[in-house]
Amino acid sequence: MSLTRGQEVGVMFKPRTFTPAPPAQSILTRADVWLLLVLTGLLALVIGAAESAPATVQGPEIDLSLSALPFYALRSVGRMALAYALSFLFTMIYGYIAAYNARAERVLIPLLDVLQSVPILSFLPVVLLSLSAVLPEAWAVELTAVVLIFTSQVWNMTFAWYQSLTTIPRELREASSIFRFSRWQRFTTLEFPFGALALVWNSMMSWAGGWFFLMAAEIFTLGERDFRLPGLGSFLQTAADSGDLAAIGWGVLTLVAVIVVLDQFVWRPLLAWAGQFRLEMIERDDDEGQSWFYNLIQQSVLAGWMGRLAGAINRVITRQFGRNPAPDPYLSDTPRRSWVGIGLLAVSVLLVGWGSWVGSRLLLSVPPAQWGVIVLSVGATLLRVATAMIVALLWTVPVGVFIGTRPRAAAILQPIVQIAASVPATALFPVLVLAFLALPGGLNLAAVLLMMLGTQWYILFNVIAGAAAIPQDLRFTSELLQLRGWQRWRTLILPGLFPYLVTGLITASGGAWNASIVAEYVVFNQQTYQTFGIGAQIAAATAAGDFAGLFAATLAMITAVVAINRLLWRRLYRLAETKYRME
Repeated sequence: MSLTRGQEVGVMFKPRTFTPAPPAQSILTRADVWLLLVLTGLLALVIGAAESAPATVQGPEIDLSLSALPFYALRSVGRMALAYALSFLFTMIYGYIAAYNARAERVLIPLLDVLQSVPILSFLPVVLLSLSAVLPEAWAVELTAVVLIFTSQVWNMTFAWYQSLTTIPRELREASSIFRFSRWQRFTTLEFPFGALALVWNSMMSWAGGWFFLMAAEIFTLGERDFRLPGLGSFLQTAADSGDLAAIGWGVLTLVAVIVVLDQFVWRPLLAWAGQFRLEMIERDDDEGQSWFYNLIQQSVLAGWMGRLAGAINRVITRQFGRNPAPDPYLSDTPRRSWVGIGLLAVSVLLVGWGSWVGSRLLLSVPPAQWGVIVLSVGATLLRVATAMIVALLWTVPVGVFIGTRPRAAAILQPIVQIAASVPATALFPVLVLAFLALPGGLNLAAVLLMMLGTQWYILFNVIAGAAAIPQDLRFTSELLQLRGWQRWRTLILPGLFPYLVTGLITASGGAWNASIVAEYVVFNQQTYQTFGIGAQIAAATAAGDFAGLFAATLAMITAVVAINRLLWRRLYRLAETKYRME
């Protein structure tokens, strides 16, 4: 009995089907408990500093004329660029330590899970007030805006970098060890190229997330304190507050123009550059990842000179720091204790002590009835978050796979997706609320809609990156085996997507919790609309200057997020790392 060619290939190629069974882990560890105590101390520290902030702050007037828009756009792009530079630096260092230091990973990854899930506006008042207590007002407001845009950009980039480092095929790591690479050589030839594509896609998503919260970062009012900065975010928020639909329209058009320019001159060239680092054995014969500006740069004499200069700098660094080969820390299971770790432990002990003192004073002032409302509100917001993520997941996975596996479609749809993801839903949300109020449960539906608008892009961009990273030889093999429909999804697409999908889901969850602060409590035309949820509790406490209620509500959310991350997300990350790496 002879075998057909497809059967012969089937004998050699036994696909691993998608069976998402998370590995068993304990529900709560000492690291989780310690993390909660440290965050409590940190939050209590900034709230204590906020209490000594100036009682009255007068912000500048925001000009709604069209002539002011170019200046505002430049100011906002400058803040976004500075925040992105900080995010990139943080991503490289934090993700590297978390991936290669077993002791640090047990704290850093849960900490990252929690920080990316805490609403930006729950930290905005305390960060802003604490900085204004020790810095000049102008510096404090600018620094706060950059820091808060940073918090909306950095988390998904760090998760993507960490996921890339932990899913590098083992044979490539062993090859770098055999060739006795130094740390710098391993970074430039293996680690950064392997994670480049995911970093670029998540950088695009980070900028989209930064636009989403730009309005909150550039304009904020707390009682008699009016903090605002000239920029596109404050322009759109002022136009929304005054009900000036024409100004809103011009502001959104300006934002779209900025996004299109960035897409054509920054993100498309970076995608074309990162595409050369895909892990595959067969060269793609299509026009995937093409960029007219990237092609133009390649023909530029100045770009060639800069490339040679970068190569010379790299050779100098290699000679200075790359002489001694360094063992791959991922191939060694021996954890090491460093002076940095000892220092962080000492700082965390101080924070726990401070939190126990100041935090207990704040929490004891919260009435028992308010605690009951806070617990129920966490459950209400959790239901909205879950609903928004499920709805987003249903459409982002098929659409993301379609874009990621069809280069011609990606060339058309990717800029459209980038623009749609970058337009801040917070600018249009007050108008949507007014439209939904006439429907039964209208504000609940509007809150879920805004959460979905804040979550779906994280999933979509990661799915696109994952689909585009599936090696071409595996695609050809699946076609040779005549895999179709669900069988092809189970054996090729879902296993290839899974690490990227987990990253997208984790950051989408954080985006949903972030969006709850503006989705459940809306102020439009001097009228307040709110629904029951932890986001509304935080917003109401902020508006009233109730620092004890703000501290209690934020702490309740942090506790819920830690539990969700421990029960679900961390297990899925372990599954992606151990079973679905590309090797």
